[in-house]
Amino acid sequence: MTEDDPSAALQPVAESVREATGTDFVVFMATDRTRYTHPDPDQIGEAFLGTVGPALEGGTVTETYEGTLGPSVRAVLPVHDEEGEVAALLSIGVLRTQIGQELLARVPALLGVAGAAIAVAALGSWAISRRLDRQTLGLGPVEITRMYEQHDAVLHAVREGLLIVDLDGRLSLANDEAARLLDLPEDAQGRDVDELGLDEPLRSLLISGEPVSDRLLVYRDRVLVASSEPATKDGTVLGVVTTLRDHTELETLNDELDSARGFAEALRAQAHESANRLHTVVTMIELGQPEKAVELATVELATAQQLADQVVGSVDEPALAALLLGKAAQAHEKGVELVVTDDTEVRDVDVPPRDLVTVVGNLVDNAIDAALAAPPPRRVTVTAQGLQGGLVLEVSDSGAGVDADRVDDIFTRGWTTKEAAGARGQGLGLALVRQVIGRHGGSVDVTHDGATTFTVRLPGTRPGGDAA
Repeated sequence: MTEDDPSAALQPVAESVREATGTDFVVFMATDRTRYTHPDPDQIGEAFLGTVGPALEGGTVTETYEGTLGPSVRAVLPVHDEEGEVAALLSIGVLRTQIGQELLARVPALLGVAGAAIAVAALGSWAISRRLDRQTLGLGPVEITRMYEQHDAVLHAVREGLLIVDLDGRLSLANDEAARLLDLPEDAQGRDVDELGLDEPLRSLLISGEPVSDRLLVYRDRVLVASSEPATKDGTVLGVVTTLRDHTELETLNDELDSARGFAEALRAQAHESANRLHTVVTMIELGQPEKAVELATVELATAQQLADQVVGSVDEPALAALLLGKAAQAHEKGVELVVTDDTEVRDVDVPPRDLVTVVGNLVDNAIDAALAAPPPRRVTVTAQGLQGGLVLEVSDSGAGVDADRVDDIFTRGWTTKEAAGARGQGLGLALVRQVIGRHGGSVDVTHDGATTFTVRLPGTRPGGDAA
């Protein structure tokens, strides 16, 4: 660059670099734009056309510019001397026509690659489509959306609880009714069943996979009918499906119906016995023994009337008084003596009549059954005391008693000692009693000292109420 004729030395170098790199021009120039090299020798010595300002300051320039050879993409960069100063400039560029020609030359290859990519994409789409068809059973997006909306609407509207538990013990699905019956939290789905705080035996039923059909369960303050089946597809078990129906009201009505049926049977038995006694009395009068006829006619009446007077006089609640008289008649028919103690007195009790019938009826029924299972004399004793809204109830029987190791079980798992075959809802009585006690915040004690005694305490709901 410092020689008298820089072009003589630089032009061959520039042309060899241009040919070797496939560029269209390599131009060395002075800082005043004077060209020292150019593919067209006539342009040597002429001013360079383009932007050089940033290169003169030590930077670089990249631009598209129309020069002497036509529109081109070029770069301009500085040439520094030994002191680091910009002594000259160098520009290298490619004509836009050459870029277009190179692109045209590469089009077949690009089209080939694009065609291969399209073929691979089409093949992949076909494979994915086939797999989706198999997994969706040939249903399209519209059908799947419609089916989802219908199933979701049914799950939310059905009046039967539905739960699905996967093989890992996680709750996969719970519809609105199941959440209501079990008081499930809003984030229950996807959580482990053990984390939901469910009571036994429902928790075990959900994760066991045991086939169950219409099993009665006592869950907190409800009576549920549960059915459970393993969910399978192509012979593979996917989880457990459980359905729940609320039978709380139905069981309460069944208990009341059983009590009414028992009263009717007792009345029929009494009518039959009364007819027999009436025939006997008439015959004794005809035989000339009126005194003995009167004695026979009044002795049973006096006993029954005495019990009725005692119960009606000491129990203000009509439902409880009627229940005790009915149970006394049932027990007498079965050969069991039911005694209402003299210290029984129930006044002004806040406990609803239905709950009183549930507690007293089930305890007395269990006591009669226990007494029947033991040798004579068979006896059931009932004591009830209620003041200021509360109630204390004691029911004793002459049966064999409850195993001390199973006292905790009899109220928690629908415990029963009866034969299960052919009986409806056996083992629910004491569980229903426990429900009522828990609802009222009461307590129950079981003792066995010659006679088995159940002591139930239901506190009053009024301020200062005390049943003791």
